[in-house]
Amino acid sequence: MKITLILFLTITLISQGYSVYKHYTALASVSDAEIKSLSETLYKLDHNRATASELVIDPQTLISSSETGSRDDQSSRPLFKQVSSTLLSKPTYKALLNLLDNYRRVTGEAEDVPSKEVEEQDTFLQQTMNTDVGSELYNFLHSKGIYSSQSEFIQDLKMMWFGLYSRSSGKLDSSGFEHIFAGEIKGGKVSGFHNWLQLYLNEKKGLLNYYSHSFNGPWTTYPDVLGMQFEWDGYFKEVGSAFIGSSPEFDLAIYSLCYITRPGKKCHVSLGGQTLGIQTYTWDKSSYGDGKKYIASAYPATP
Repeated sequence: MKITLILFLTITLISQGYSVYKHYTALASVSDAEIKSLSETLYKLDHNRATASELVIDPQTLISSSETGSRDDQSSRPLFKQVSSTLLSKPTYKALLNLLDNYRRVTGEAEDVPSKEVEEQDTFLQQTMNTDVGSELYNFLHSKGIYSSQSEFIQDLKMMWFGLYSRSSGKLDSSGFEHIFAGEIKGGKVSGFHNWLQLYLNEKKGLLNYYSHSFNGPWTTYPDVLGMQFEWDGYFKEVGSAFIGSSPEFDLAIYSLCYITRPGKKCHVSLGGQTLGIQTYTWDKSSYGDGKKYIASAYPATP
């Protein structure tokens, strides 16, 4: 009996080790040139991005990188002047909006995830896969042998983005999605918060006060990139970078592409002929599956 158990455990560990080895060998086969080419394709396929008539912003004061910690409100008007209800009614936008109110933003407070919220996660992921952006990303990763089926890919995205881990006090209080898309408060400061729709919603509710920006990308159409300073319900963000006007599926796809192929590193993408760095971080204190790492953070790397 003991010999059988030991043999079973040994085979299981070898199998898991081979699975991890195979996964990371496949990742190593993705070149920097392929990442740039795919990101250009995803950029062109983002049919749900905002148009100039659907989204109007007012960035106002541009400050230097040496001024980002000054906490001076140098913009008298809101960042968002107009956001079309037609844009927000698109399936992936609606699915994202349904998720953003599911979280306790202060780290150290355990997250509760009822079945309704799990269904909202599934809906969001499936809606992204129903777009050209989502299917193109899957097709590329499938061609590289990283995922054998779309269902496997979606399940990995679910664990990678929505799997819970502890940032504070040993409580299951955080996830990659919460940190990046919804934002958190840790140590008296804003942590994460890299999604323009969440910025818009909170500014509209009077909970977010836009101060200034220290970076404005070279793009003349959406998606653009801003590096911003703002106060979120009394808590300050010194530099919060985000795509502006991108669709939810684009954000998820670009961050996932970089995290899956260049985890914990700066990943260089190309969008409309312009190069941009995407910085990702792995969560190294816990894992899922065969030792895979949850996503800790991802955002556009601005100067």
